[in-house]
Amino acid sequence: MNTGVELKKQKSEMTELGENNMRISQEGIDLVRAFEGCELEAYQCAAGVWTIGYGYTKGVEKGDLWSKEKAEHMLWHEFENEYENAVNSCVKVPLNQCQFDALCSFAYNLGGNALKTSTLLKVLNSGDYSLVPEQFLRWNKAGGKVLVGLSRRRAAEVALFNGERWEHI
Repeated sequence: MNTGVELKKQKSEMTELGENNMRISQEGIDLVRAFEGCELEAYQCAAGVWTIGYGYTKGVEKGDLWSKEKAEHMLWHEFENEYENAVNSCVKVPLNQCQFDALCSFAYNLGGNALKTSTLLKVLNSGDYSLVPEQFLRWNKAGGKVLVGLSRRRAAEVALFNGERWEHI
Protein backbone atom coordinates (compact mmCIF):
# COMPACT_ATOMS: atom_id res chain seq x y z
CA MET A 1 0.00 0.00 0.00
CA ASN A 2 1.02 3.58 -0.50
CA THR A 3 2.85 4.73 2.60
CA GLY A 4 2.59 8.47 2.41
CA VAL A 5 3.63 8.96 -1.19
CA GLU A 6 1.30 11.35 -2.99
CA LEU A 7 -1.23 9.60 -5.22
CA LYS A 8 -0.49 10.18 -8.88
CA LYS A 9 -3.02 12.48 -10.53
CA GLN A 10 -1.12 13.17 -13.74
CA LYS A 11 -2.97 12.88 -17.01
CA SER A 12 -2.38 9.87 -19.20
CA GLU A 13 -1.08 10.04 -22.71
CA MET A 14 -3.68 9.33 -25.36
CA THR A 15 -2.90 7.27 -28.45
CA GLU A 16 -3.66 8.60 -31.92
CA LEU A 17 -6.92 6.64 -31.85
CA GLY A 18 -7.97 8.40 -28.67
CA GLU A 19 -7.60 5.33 -26.49
CA ASN A 20 -5.88 5.28 -23.14
CA ASN A 21 -2.80 3.10 -22.91
CA MET A 22 -2.33 2.66 -19.17
CA ARG A 23 -1.32 -0.06 -16.73
CA ILE A 24 -2.65 -0.56 -13.21
CA SER A 25 -0.38 0.76 -10.49
CA GLN A 26 0.61 -0.85 -7.21
CA GLU A 27 -2.00 1.37 -5.52
CA GLY A 28 -4.75 -0.17 -7.65
CA ILE A 29 -3.51 -3.68 -6.98
CA ASP A 30 -3.40 -2.91 -3.26
CA LEU A 31 -7.05 -1.82 -3.30
CA VAL A 32 -8.10 -5.00 -5.09
CA ARG A 33 -6.08 -7.18 -2.70
CA ALA A 34 -7.59 -5.41 0.32
CA PHE A 35 -11.18 -5.98 -0.78
CA GLU A 36 -10.86 -9.36 -2.48
CA GLY A 37 -8.72 -11.00 0.17
CA CYS A 38 -6.84 -14.12 -0.81
CA GLU A 39 -8.42 -17.54 -0.41
CA LEU A 40 -6.31 -20.49 -1.47
CA GLU A 41 -9.21 -22.96 -1.38
CA ALA A 42 -12.21 -22.53 -3.69
CA TYR A 43 -15.32 -21.06 -2.06
CA GLN A 44 -18.67 -19.72 -3.22
CA CYS A 45 -18.88 -15.92 -3.12
CA ALA A 46 -22.00 -13.97 -2.08
CA ALA A 47 -23.36 -14.36 -5.61
CA GLY A 48 -22.88 -18.17 -5.46
CA VAL A 49 -19.93 -18.25 -7.89
CA TRP A 50 -16.96 -20.54 -7.19
CA THR A 51 -13.97 -18.31 -6.50
CA ILE A 52 -10.30 -18.70 -5.53
CA GLY A 53 -7.22 -16.53 -5.05
CA TYR A 54 -7.99 -12.82 -5.25
CA GLY A 55 -11.49 -13.25 -6.60
CA TYR A 56 -10.62 -15.40 -9.61
CA THR A 57 -13.68 -17.20 -11.04
CA LYS A 58 -12.89 -18.67 -14.48
CA GLY A 59 -13.25 -22.46 -14.41
CA VAL A 60 -13.04 -22.65 -10.62
CA GLU A 61 -14.59 -25.74 -9.08
CA LYS A 62 -15.30 -26.95 -5.59
CA GLY A 63 -12.14 -28.46 -4.08
CA ASP A 64 -9.66 -26.40 -6.13
CA LEU A 65 -6.50 -25.43 -4.23
CA TRP A 66 -3.89 -22.79 -5.15
CA SER A 67 -0.57 -21.65 -3.76
CA LYS A 68 -0.07 -18.01 -2.74
CA GLU A 69 2.32 -17.68 -5.69
CA LYS A 70 -0.34 -18.85 -8.14
CA ALA A 71 -2.88 -16.42 -6.65
CA GLU A 72 -0.41 -13.53 -7.09
CA HIS A 73 0.44 -14.61 -10.64
CA MET A 74 -3.21 -14.90 -11.64
CA LEU A 75 -4.06 -11.48 -10.17
CA TRP A 76 -1.43 -9.76 -12.32
CA HIS A 77 -2.23 -11.99 -15.29
CA GLU A 78 -5.91 -11.01 -15.17
CA PHE A 79 -5.10 -7.32 -15.14
CA GLU A 80 -2.51 -7.56 -17.91
CA ASN A 81 -4.64 -9.73 -20.18
CA GLU A 82 -8.15 -8.55 -19.51
CA TYR A 83 -9.01 -5.71 -17.17
CA GLU A 84 -6.46 -3.09 -18.23
CA ASN A 85 -7.55 -3.73 -21.81
CA ALA A 86 -11.23 -3.47 -20.87
CA VAL A 87 -10.70 -0.04 -19.33
CA ASN A 88 -8.29 1.18 -22.02
CA SER A 89 -10.58 0.12 -24.85
CA CYS A 90 -13.83 1.64 -23.62
CA VAL A 91 -12.74 4.88 -21.94
CA LYS A 92 -12.53 7.68 -24.49
CA VAL A 93 -11.46 10.54 -22.21
CA PRO A 94 -8.09 11.17 -20.53
CA LEU A 95 -7.58 9.51 -17.15
CA ASN A 96 -5.06 10.03 -14.41
CA GLN A 97 -3.52 7.00 -12.70
CA CYS A 98 -5.94 7.09 -9.76
CA GLN A 99 -8.97 7.15 -12.04
CA PHE A 100 -7.62 4.29 -14.14
CA ASP A 101 -6.87 2.20 -11.04
CA ALA A 102 -10.38 2.74 -9.64
CA LEU A 103 -11.94 1.69 -12.95
CA CYS A 104 -9.70 -1.40 -13.12
CA SER A 105 -10.82 -2.42 -9.62
CA PHE A 106 -14.45 -1.94 -10.66
CA ALA A 107 -13.97 -4.02 -13.83
CA TYR A 108 -12.09 -6.74 -11.92
CA ASN A 109 -14.92 -7.03 -9.40
CA LEU A 110 -17.85 -6.86 -11.84
CA GLY A 111 -16.38 -7.85 -15.19
CA GLY A 112 -15.35 -5.84 -18.21
CA ASN A 113 -18.79 -6.12 -19.80
CA ALA A 114 -20.42 -4.52 -16.75
CA LEU A 115 -18.13 -1.53 -17.21
CA LYS A 116 -18.64 -1.40 -20.98
CA THR A 117 -22.44 -1.31 -20.69
CA SER A 118 -22.66 0.88 -17.58
CA THR A 119 -24.06 4.35 -17.09
CA LEU A 120 -20.82 4.99 -15.22
CA LEU A 121 -18.92 4.66 -18.50
CA LYS A 122 -21.43 6.79 -20.41
CA VAL A 123 -21.11 9.57 -17.80
CA LEU A 124 -17.31 9.31 -17.80
CA ASN A 125 -17.05 9.35 -21.59
CA SER A 126 -19.28 12.43 -21.69
CA GLY A 127 -16.45 14.15 -19.83
CA ASP A 128 -18.45 14.83 -16.67
CA TYR A 129 -15.91 13.46 -14.18
CA SER A 130 -17.79 15.00 -11.24
CA LEU A 131 -20.80 12.69 -11.74
CA VAL A 132 -18.76 9.49 -11.95
CA PRO A 133 -18.47 8.86 -8.18
CA GLU A 134 -22.24 8.53 -7.72
CA GLN A 135 -22.28 5.98 -10.54
CA PHE A 136 -19.68 3.82 -8.74
CA LEU A 137 -21.83 3.79 -5.61
CA ARG A 138 -24.83 2.30 -7.44
CA TRP A 139 -22.94 -1.01 -7.87
CA ASN A 140 -23.21 -2.30 -4.31
CA LYS A 141 -25.51 -5.32 -4.71
CA ALA A 142 -25.07 -9.05 -5.21
CA GLY A 143 -28.06 -11.29 -5.71
CA GLY A 144 -30.27 -8.18 -5.49
CA LYS A 145 -29.13 -7.36 -1.94
CA VAL A 146 -27.00 -4.43 -0.80
CA LEU A 147 -23.78 -5.79 0.67
CA VAL A 148 -21.74 -3.81 3.19
CA GLY A 149 -18.48 -5.08 1.69
CA LEU A 150 -19.46 -3.94 -1.80
CA SER A 151 -20.60 -0.57 -0.47
CA ARG A 152 -17.21 -0.15 1.23
CA ARG A 153 -15.35 -1.20 -1.91
CA ARG A 154 -17.27 1.24 -4.08
CA ALA A 155 -16.58 4.03 -1.54
CA ALA A 156 -12.86 3.14 -1.66
CA GLU A 157 -12.92 3.17 -5.47
CA VAL A 158 -14.57 6.61 -5.38
CA ALA A 159 -11.88 7.88 -3.00
CA LEU A 160 -9.16 6.51 -5.30
CA PHE A 161 -10.90 7.91 -8.40
CA ASN A 162 -10.82 11.31 -6.67
CA GLY A 163 -7.13 10.92 -5.80
CA GLU A 164 -7.84 10.53 -2.09
CA ARG A 165 -6.72 7.99 0.50
CA TRP A 166 -8.96 4.92 0.59
CA GLU A 167 -7.39 2.65 3.22
CA HIS A 168 -9.57 3.97 6.07
CA ILE A 169 -12.81 2.95 4.35
